[in-house]
Amino acid sequence: MPEVKISIGGREFDVACQAGEEHFLKSAAELLDNEASVLSSQIGRLPAERMLLMAGLMLADKTAGMEEQMRSLEAKLGAQEALIEEMRARPEPEPQKVEVPVVPNEVMDTLAEMAARTEAMAAAFEERLGVTDSFEA
Repeated sequence: MPEVKISIGGREFDVACQAGEEHFLKSAAELLDNEASVLSSQIGRLPAERMLLMAGLMLADKTAGMEEQMRSLEAKLGAQEALIEEMRARPEPEPQKVEVPVVPNEVMDTLAEMAARTEAMAAAFEERLGVTDSFEA
């Protein structure tokens, strides 16, 4: 069983752990050391037992807060998933009929005839004036 030397609150401790878990122990010790450092800066020097107890309680408080937040988020997620399932279960809406106005052929024919007459009148007018340039495109 490997022994790992950790530092918490400026004090060294030798701790045994399972092989391969050294990284996890060091990470946990770092979290505890951060809390102990906060305590030391606020209160000053404490006996090791008291420092470890208070740092552990501070971490436990943070953990409890995070667990509560996680439960709240899981509840929100569950509600959103239920809403998604409810929406998926709804039948597809009926397609709506969209009517597009159509210009009757008689009106189109009349407009085309009026355009042709207007062009003929413009050409005759230009001819009377003796205009040689045409504006036709």
